[in-house]
Amino acid sequence: MDKRKRRVRHGMVKERARILVVGGGYVGMYTALRLQRRLRRELERGEVEITVVTPDPYMTYQPFLPEAAAGAISPRHVVVPLRRVLDRCHIVIGEATAVDHAKRTATITTLATEEEGTGGQRLPYDELVLAPGSVSRTLPVPGLADHGIGFKTVEEAIGLRNHVIEQMDIASSTRDPAIRDAALTFVFVGGGFAGVEALGELEDMARYAARYYHNIQPEDMKWILVEASDRILPEVGEEMGRYTVTELRRRNIDVRLQTRLESCADRVAVLSDGARFPTRTVVWTAGVKPHPVLAATDLPRNGRGRLTCTPELSIEGTTHAWAAGDAAAVPDVTASEPGRECAPNAQHALRQAKVLADNIVHSLRGEPLQTYEHAYAGSVASLGLHKGVAHVYGRKLKGYPAWFMHRAYHLSRVPTFNRKARVLAEWTLAGLFKREIVSLGSLEHPRAEFELAAGGKPSQDPPHNPKGSS
Repeated sequence: MDKRKRRVRHGMVKERARILVVGGGYVGMYTALRLQRRLRRELERGEVEITVVTPDPYMTYQPFLPEAAAGAISPRHVVVPLRRVLDRCHIVIGEATAVDHAKRTATITTLATEEEGTGGQRLPYDELVLAPGSVSRTLPVPGLADHGIGFKTVEEAIGLRNHVIEQMDIASSTRDPAIRDAALTFVFVGGGFAGVEALGELEDMARYAARYYHNIQPEDMKWILVEASDRILPEVGEEMGRYTVTELRRRNIDVRLQTRLESCADRVAVLSDGARFPTRTVVWTAGVKPHPVLAATDLPRNGRGRLTCTPELSIEGTTHAWAAGDAAAVPDVTASEPGRECAPNAQHALRQAKVLADNIVHSLRGEPLQTYEHAYAGSVASLGLHKGVAHVYGRKLKGYPAWFMHRAYHLSRVPTFNRKARVLAEWTLAGLFKREIVSLGSLEHPRAEFELAAGGKPSQDPPHNPKGSS
């Protein structure tokens, strides 16, 4: 007993611990990164083992997806390779399909288990971090599964860029006015950050690209934003939200508030206000929902399906289980209203990951836990090149100052000095040279040409790819 107390007093873990991190996004990567720094000596001595289970070998910095879609940033600079950053962790590329916390095991499926046909494998752990993030929240809209495009992954962002330029190519080459009109009509559903920023950046890109088409003018294109509530960008405040609507409409973007997408079957977007738009592009950014793996656990959840957490980021009513980010309902101790929760955004996720990792270390060493406490600082949003809105620490900015703050803030937050330098270099070069307006849509089907050359028949339907565009 004296020896155990002495080890704790010297900052050492009480016993060997296997830490399992489910998810490689904001919370998963930053938690594992801080754990490997705080537990460096324990990892070297073999007293701690950190395993990260993630479906992708990289973390996507999602605030840069709109700029990647517009061609301002290369796609490879929007992602952070986990194996390089988490070099002291064991990275498993796969999905956690179930968690039995009572038995301290998680069921994992990987590409190898699919090939072997043996089903999921059980992975034991001592400490669990559940940070699988969220998935797109869809509604039973006719035609959405067939024609809709999401905007949560880098693959979707680049696929959307290629798709928009491809539609301009179709419109430029067709003689059918109906096909041309549908190709040049772009419908975005959802007035949050993802929808507004993606629409703003892509409209800006398409407006620039139109100068290289002899028969397409910017006013020929229809850009439509559909939002079910009475405002957009609620995070930047009501005043900045109204300014954003005015700014978008000034650019000839049709903003429709208190309107829903009723159907997009047969490539016709039907809205709840009775409007019908033949279109070949429907981008769905209407919110997110908790990852399905949360429902396959024995851990407590709230009414919206998120894990019920304490202010110390442990899962309520359990021990050795932790959560943060989109998957967690974390009490906001800075709020004046009782029962209020932290918003599931990147600002909280980054800070929660730091406290979560520190609390795991404190728990392993028998030390008191910290309480997560952060007052919301505000938000910034880009509306295209040199255009933006911001509401930070009570100050409201718009236009170029807000756009510059947006870039400066996210440059400071993107992980690793390597990525910061590459992004800054790309922005600098983009200011010196013209935009790239090339569509590389064939990257989504790289074997198509070889299949034809080898005597095969081209597929009539796109191959199943949950991350790509249709």
